[in-house]
Amino acid sequence: MKGPRKLVAAREAFCTEVNGREHRTTRRVPDEMLAEERHYMHPLPERPYTAVFGVTRTVGANVPIISFDGGEYSVPHRFRGEVVWVRHHGDEVVVTALEPDGAREVARHEVTTPGNPRYVDEHFGPAPEGPLNRTPRPKAVAETAFLAIGEGAGLWLKEAAAAGSSRVRAKMAEAVTLSVLHGVAVVDRALGHAAVTGRFGEGDLTSIIAYQASAPSELSQRADESASLQNGTSVWEGFGR
Repeated sequence: MKGPRKLVAAREAFCTEVNGREHRTTRRVPDEMLAEERHYMHPLPERPYTAVFGVTRTVGANVPIISFDGGEYSVPHRFRGEVVWVRHHGDEVVVTALEPDGAREVARHEVTTPGNPRYVDEHFGPAPEGPLNRTPRPKAVAETAFLAIGEGAGLWLKEAAAAGSSRVRAKMAEAVTLSVLHGVAVVDRALGHAAVTGRFGEGDLTSIIAYQASAPSELSQRADESASLQNGTSVWEGFGR
């Protein structure tokens, strides 16, 4: 550590010496000139000037697009409602945003004209599920336990709600109890079957579980040769003799 300290001390001594004596060209002492120049100087801003990034635009809160010189351009959806900077760069339009680690280019499009927007599908994020295809989100401990059974439980809940089934909470609690007795996979399969077939009545789930447990695992049947439409090979019996 002695080496660096000596270097710093030597630097400070040199600066004190040269800044405290008259300059050969200006015939003035630099320290005295600096005191006068401070009146015309200002500190650097905490953030760099953003004028180089272009003009500001506010990204749409619902649809992540901006308007610039009559054209519309998409911006990554994470910037909804935020201010970005946009500028021309040759035949392209560059969009810049200030992120925690500094200014960053977030989108680049070819210059367009009014009525011909430039959109990138990825900028809009995942499409909303819509009213006919919503993923159930648990709001209580009982609902969390039911949906934890599997995808069949989620499908059952959506279809039961759409069908206007009664006593849904009681049937969900019954399914959780049955999953402890018969296993989660068994109940999840039965719930999926009930959802597809529209069976949401009392005791339907228990009946489906019992049927699936007793049903043969191999349901395929093989037709007898007499029922086949394939031509026989008897006509070839004498061939080559």
